[in-house]
Amino acid sequence: MFDRVFKAGDDFKKLLKLLGVFIALGFVCYIFQYYRGLGITGLGRDVSWGLYIAQFTFLVGVAASAVMVVLPYYLHNFKAFGRITILGEFLAIGAVSMCLLFIIVDLGMPHRLFNVLRYPTPNSILFWDMVVLNGYLLLNIIIGWNALDAERMGVAPPKWVKPLIYISIPWAVSIHTVTAFLYAGLPGRHFWLTAIMAARFLASAFSSGPALLILLALFIKKRTKFDPGEEAIQALAKIVTYALIISVFFVLLELFTAYYSKVPGHTNHFDYLLFGLHGHAELVPWTWLSNILAVVALVLLINPNTRKQEKTLKIACFATFFSLWIEKGITLVITGFIPNTFEKITRYIPTIPEVFITLGVWAAGFFILAVLYKIAVSIKEEIGA
Repeated sequence: MFDRVFKAGDDFKKLLKLLGVFIALGFVCYIFQYYRGLGITGLGRDVSWGLYIAQFTFLVGVAASAVMVVLPYYLHNFKAFGRITILGEFLAIGAVSMCLLFIIVDLGMPHRLFNVLRYPTPNSILFWDMVVLNGYLLLNIIIGWNALDAERMGVAPPKWVKPLIYISIPWAVSIHTVTAFLYAGLPGRHFWLTAIMAARFLASAFSSGPALLILLALFIKKRTKFDPGEEAIQALAKIVTYALIISVFFVLLELFTAYYSKVPGHTNHFDYLLFGLHGHAELVPWTWLSNILAVVALVLLINPNTRKQEKTLKIACFATFFSLWIEKGITLVITGFIPNTFEKITRYIPTIPEVFITLGVWAAGFFILAVLYKIAVSIKEEIGA
């Protein structure tokens, strides 16, 4: 099936070349980081997780969101999702690939990954995060590829794939739950020490992931002969709407708890995010931009008239995706370290090599996604013809 990629048109090849340029730039910067160490990044003793782990955290949610099309289609026989289920599964593959790459670049020394296998520690959340991420990647590769191949041949998928599909549904929830436990299980970080951290992660995942999937589906509809289906897109839009409402509600719960209790360990972090703290306001513009985008998205999604119009739906999905990218991909991780346990504020600003490595990983993920989508769409077009 990979031969379809080589037969692609000029526009697709130009896209792969552009992504290849960013991958090459990121790789060159990573080689520089490999030999010089993480000292070339903005990370330090007080802020030891930064842009890399923040992207990892956000993308785990994007990967987990595939369950929003898999569950209705396979468990509830929602036929409308039959056209886009493969797109959700392939999106999960691209997202998990980026997650694993961000872990590698954050480690500094890639061979340290093998220590998790050589010295397994089941009492460590990191160990289970490795298990669920790699397991979820493998499940989606097997399920997606076999389902697509069966569709190409005009036959039903092998019977042994069905149990894997049922396993993948709770597994999708587990990858973001375990990731949330990485933060919620650290007693010295008051900003993350909340019982609803996993619930917040899942709510944001089930809005940001489907929002991206809608944008990709609309792009495919415009640029190819394959139509993912209006009913499927509108059903996804409703999922985004309700999930975003719940995500915003959970954030408001955190704000109420912090400011009503007036515990400095909790309010300091939110003060730093919303208003600035002791003259430090690096993340304030990002926070308010995220808030404004969330409000814009909610207004457009809650109103059925704007939700059903393709132009305003695109705006709502862009606003949802970037609002939650700012929240999970920037502010959540960094603010957990600021101020530190000694009430000291240490500025964290990503360096140029750090930014290019991040862009390189994103480009690698979208390169994988573009190849997989090209194969899937080509087969869908053939079947439709």
